Amino acid sequence: MAHNMPSLFSDSADTAPLRAAAYVRMSTEHQQYSTENQMDVIQEYADKHGLTIVRTYSDDGKSGLGIAWRGSLQQMIADVQAGHCGYDVILVYDVSRWGRFQDGDESGYYEFQCRKAGVHVHYCAEQFTNDGSPMSNMMKSFKRGMAGEYSRELSVKVFKGQCTLIEKGVRQGGPAGFGLRRALIDEHRQFKSLLTIGEHKSIQTDRVILVPGPDAETAIVRQMYRWFVDDGLTEAQIAERLNGRGILTDFERPWRRSTVHQVLTNEKYIGNNVYNRMSFKLKQRRIKNPPEMYIRADGVFEAIVDPVLFVQAREIIERRCRRYSDEQLLAFLKEVWQRYGRLTALIIDEHDGPSSTIYRSRFGSLVRAYQMIGYVPGYDYAFLEVNKHLRALHPQVIEHIVTEIDSLGGTIVRDEDTDLLEVNGEFTASLVISRCKHTDAGSRRWVIRFDTALNPDITIAARMDPENQGIQDYYLLPATDICGEKLKLAEENGLYFDAYRFESLDYLFYLARRASLLEVLTHGI
Repeated sequence: MAHNMPSLFSDSADTAPLRAAAYVRMSTEHQQYSTENQMDVIQEYADKHGLTIVRTYSDDGKSGLGIAWRGSLQQMIADVQAGHCGYDVILVYDVSRWGRFQDGDESGYYEFQCRKAGVHVHYCAEQFTNDGSPMSNMMKSFKRGMAGEYSRELSVKVFKGQCTLIEKGVRQGGPAGFGLRRALIDEHRQFKSLLTIGEHKSIQTDRVILVPGPDAETAIVRQMYRWFVDDGLTEAQIAERLNGRGILTDFERPWRRSTVHQVLTNEKYIGNNVYNRMSFKLKQRRIKNPPEMYIRADGVFEAIVDPVLFVQAREIIERRCRRYSDEQLLAFLKEVWQRYGRLTALIIDEHDGPSSTIYRSRFGSLVRAYQMIGYVPGYDYAFLEVNKHLRALHPQVIEHIVTEIDSLGGTIVRDEDTDLLEVNGEFTASLVISRCKHTDAGSRRWVIRFDTALNPDITIAARMDPENQGIQDYYLLPATDICGEKLKLAEENGLYFDAYRFESLDYLFYLARRASLLEVLTHGI
């Protein structure tokens, strides 16, 4: 342990004891890094050098990969930058407790922010003194690299372990799905019990597999495939038929196009175990992986759908999604215009051919595609179309949130009348979609209208892009920090509001995610 103090603390004997803040972080239950052990070392360090600890910041169960999940570290830095934090020194157990940032410069940046405000950071268990000397800076940089590399190596090891389990036919998280159930087995693959929604294994050597659900449910799944393949019904028509018969999903909710599509495309219904469709490694951006990166094991579960029928359904979906050239898309759009005399997203979607989503993806927006064929919608008409588009988009985003949180092992309850979401029984959230308005000066504005009647803990504010065709970004606005019935946002809104801005909903999904104890003990360091 280092006990040599920098010159900052070695003025005269008459100098009053310096005040210190302690920062501790623990991402797992490992004894070495328990907050109690960290505080013992920090207190010993403070006593040795005559420091008085006046405040403690603690991030319990928080990953060190970034700052976004660490409220106490954010608060500490904000207090320091405000200039009246009430202490002169920050004491941290070691470099890794400050963070396992994947970019060492990010770790240094937060320390620099404190030092610039006159508050120095000291690592109590390190073998070097953080005094700014060349040797100290070299050792600190080396330690930062080691801390980040540890997480990278651990991520690789955990991923390999998960891939091995996938190949052995073990289910890796997420709900079973309609018509299936999660079964708990021991290390000898002997059946122990069925798991209900929200239940998880408690013994490390136990495993989870998928088994067929009740006969009534498996029969409905097979019927859905026959309706799609033999009768030519769309996912929306199948959902309407199921709801008309009073049949609910496995989460006791009405069927939607997206939930039917999941049943018709997921290989678990033919017994295949597929993993790594999406990547969210080291808390970076969630990405969709190409099929060649999937980890799969075929035929490891009992199939409830005939593989031939599944392939037929997949071929129909692939034909429907075939690749169109730009010229073909524009020719089709012009044909629809000539037939109906006008163009809307609804008219395009109802017509047999490429959907309006394809035009937005290919040309950036429907307005741009309209311009390329010479179609100019009237202003009032465009305004109505924007509102119609927002009304149609709202349930799609809600469904995306519900589906994603379900797949991550979280529990989410949706009020069908108000769309208020209750996540893991811990907080409520509501969605507001705000269209982009253009001022006479050419700037952009968004108005967020809060649903005060629902009083959600978090308002998910989705800002539309300048053409009001797609979502540009999201604000996750906590009720504790936001007052009033509405909020006006510009393109740039300062740190106070833009601290809540995210390019995707990945952070919301991270908050709602549930992990097994084994994953927490390995991933979270």
